Amino acid sequence: MPRRLRRLLAALLALTLLVLGLLLTLTHWLPRLAGIWLPAETRIVVDGAPRWRNGGIWFPQVRYLAGECVLASVEQATFGRERKRWQLSARQVALNSDCLQQLPHSEQPGTPRSLAAWQQMLPGADIHIERLSVSPWQPYAGRVDLALSPDQQTLRYRGDNLEIDASLHGQQLNVAQLRLRHAALPQPFTLEGAFRLPEFADGLPVSGRLEGNLQYAGQPLRLALAWQQQQGQLDVYTTGDGQPLLALPWQVDAQQIRILKGRYRWPTGSQTVAGFLDLTLDHWQQGLEEMQITGRLNVLTQGRGGKGNAVLSIGPGRLSMGDSALPLRLTGESKLASMQLYASLPGYLSGPLLDPQLKFQPGALLRLRGRLLSTLEVEEARWPLAGVRLASQGINGRLQAILRARDPSFGQFRLHLDGHAADFWPDKGEWQWRYWGAGDMLPLSAAWTLQGAGGWRDTLIHLDRLDARFDRMQYGMAEVAKPRLTLSAPVNWQRDAHQAAFTGGFRIDAGETQFDFGGRLPASSLRFEAKGQDPSHFIWRGQLQAQAIGPLRVHGRWDGQRLRGEAWWPTQSLTVFQPLLKPDLKMKIRAGELRAQVAFSAAAREGFSAGGHWAVTKGSLWMPDNQINDLDFSLPFRLKEQQWQLGVRGPVSLRIGEITNQFAMQNIRADLQGYYPWHEAQPLTLQNVSLDLLGGEVSLPALRLPQHEAAKLRLRDISLSKLVTALKPKQFAMSGKVNGELPLWVNNARWLVQNGWIANSGPLTFRMDKDMADAIAAGNVAAGAAISWLRYMEISRSWATLDLDNLGNLTMQAQVQGASRFSNRQQTVNLNYHHQQNLFQLWRSLRFGDNLQSWVEQNATLPTKREQRP
Repeated sequence: MPRRLRRLLAALLALTLLVLGLLLTLTHWLPRLAGIWLPAETRIVVDGAPRWRNGGIWFPQVRYLAGECVLASVEQATFGRERKRWQLSARQVALNSDCLQQLPHSEQPGTPRSLAAWQQMLPGADIHIERLSVSPWQPYAGRVDLALSPDQQTLRYRGDNLEIDASLHGQQLNVAQLRLRHAALPQPFTLEGAFRLPEFADGLPVSGRLEGNLQYAGQPLRLALAWQQQQGQLDVYTTGDGQPLLALPWQVDAQQIRILKGRYRWPTGSQTVAGFLDLTLDHWQQGLEEMQITGRLNVLTQGRGGKGNAVLSIGPGRLSMGDSALPLRLTGESKLASMQLYASLPGYLSGPLLDPQLKFQPGALLRLRGRLLSTLEVEEARWPLAGVRLASQGINGRLQAILRARDPSFGQFRLHLDGHAADFWPDKGEWQWRYWGAGDMLPLSAAWTLQGAGGWRDTLIHLDRLDARFDRMQYGMAEVAKPRLTLSAPVNWQRDAHQAAFTGGFRIDAGETQFDFGGRLPASSLRFEAKGQDPSHFIWRGQLQAQAIGPLRVHGRWDGQRLRGEAWWPTQSLTVFQPLLKPDLKMKIRAGELRAQVAFSAAAREGFSAGGHWAVTKGSLWMPDNQINDLDFSLPFRLKEQQWQLGVRGPVSLRIGEITNQFAMQNIRADLQGYYPWHEAQPLTLQNVSLDLLGGEVSLPALRLPQHEAAKLRLRDISLSKLVTALKPKQFAMSGKVNGELPLWVNNARWLVQNGWIANSGPLTFRMDKDMADAIAAGNVAAGAAISWLRYMEISRSWATLDLDNLGNLTMQAQVQGASRFSNRQQTVNLNYHHQQNLFQLWRSLRFGDNLQSWVEQNATLPTKREQRP
């Protein structure tokens, strides 16, 4: 082998070994070589052994560190050349913006290169990154395709929430499309435009325009940004509106970016919020960390109470990726259509820009006045906020609220809330609180006090203590003494949609309940439990006990607007209801049973309504003057707006076997149907009344209220002998039966009975006591002669008319025809009888005999001779 060839082979072998050595030691010498051009305190770390793959060098992982912070991480990168263009691809590139703070601050000496110079240094290359993510904006990660050449650079970016198509040709940057999706936007935000960059890429574009479209709060918006040299303007319009919602004129120089007299307006229904904005950014070219921010934002409103002006003062301070320091203060008032807000809120913004924290300073207070709901008038609501911290994690610190309000139909009240929050947002974190207050409840004529404690932990709202006390409750015909509402079991409301639940136990204890009719219900206790989906949809079940009365079992449901329920009263002895009777009645319940079933409903606008059925069987009542036995009572009813409908599907039915008093009555029947209180369109009718009395019958077919005609009280075959026996007069005796009809008036201006009549039903006999007749004859000779004919008389016809006014004055005109036997002679007797007396007094005395004797003494006359018979 020639020497020259051997030398060539040796050189090739040495070169091959050198290349292999360089490749095998790439992880050692490449980072050191790159370090020559990298900033101080930064380095490249190659993890894993690189390989030759598909015509290029493949790196498992390359990391770029600033200090100990991984600024960039490249996984499975391939570097090669194809078709005279460099090819760089990577499966994933992750950038950490927090590490930018670790980069050293240094200025490069020498004359800066122009943008064109930098572009001429670019090689022809294609860069493909399958996934590029930048923290903390990981939701906007996507695929990157970048084509580089000295003449033009193009970018194509595709992600789930961000898409970009842009190209740079010299100093001209064209954005063909930018599409951004965000949870706060119902439609994607789109943007397009063109820029002219400065000669040196160290400042803002020289000129340009941008136009975009987005939708916010249901409104389609159009954005227009235009600038030339060091000034420009940003305008935001709604579709079809020539007046901008936002107009921000701005100026920029080497030291400041200024927004002067910016304007904004935002219509919200009947209320338009408008104002002005001034903002100054000093030392902006020194970067975010050194930039000083000063600004002022006015919020102008007009509504209830006139015009309002609230001012937000910003700075001076700075925003930082590591630790911001920006004072804020909101002062003034905002007057909206139905309420007024007053604010004095000094605060301090700190923490990293991407996750800041706002802490309210001492003296921070927010107040509200006006109409909060349709009927709730807020006299004042106060939220002291000193020491409260707001951050993305939630609210931290002491949370307080003081509310004074009134409702025309509910009343005035005052509530206090005091608690502590730890990383709290609704359904996240924890908020523990206690509450107390007092007020009036006009619908129930009650004054109340309230106190308790609870909390909100993640999606669970819990009420651990509740103590609500009332001085009384009065509704309709009942007044309850000192009711009190407490918890028998904690109230828990799980708001998680997948496991929504609402549970709790309640107890209402009350003193005596007094009724308008004079009765009372002993001290009572109602216990019930609630179970459902949330506080506006649950079912409840419980029972009521009032000493010996009960238990009354109840259950129902609440749908957020109406409380519905049903109650069952199992069969119970009637004697336990003795307290419900008015003491003045002097009535004692001796026996009987009661059962009942009631359905009821209560709503704010419709009030309380109920309906059901009460039944009493085999009842027995004792009173000083009489005794009631075998009482059966059936009461179907409805109650709405404090009006009773008695007898719904059938009439109220009263059946009494016997009433024992001076006049014994048997087989008493009565039906009642209608409304109470009654009126013309809704009358009350008492009908089918009948009873057996004194061997005969008393009946009342119908009595309608309000009354337009007299009700006919009919008497049939009433035994006079039984009447005399019941009255027990000693001066006379009678026998026989009478009939009658008494037209009754209930609401007549004068009469109780008008044009009534009583007549005999068959022959009657009248016998005067001998002692009474002798006494009359001894005192008056003329009367004695006449009274002799009345010692015994057989009456063939008797007719009496009577009138009774509402003062008790009775006027009776009677005619009696008959025959008298005296001294073995029979004589015809015609007797005209006129009597006036107060029936109420007579009823109290029941001394009919003495009254009759007095009348006979004054009015008796002798029969004529023609009327005498042998």
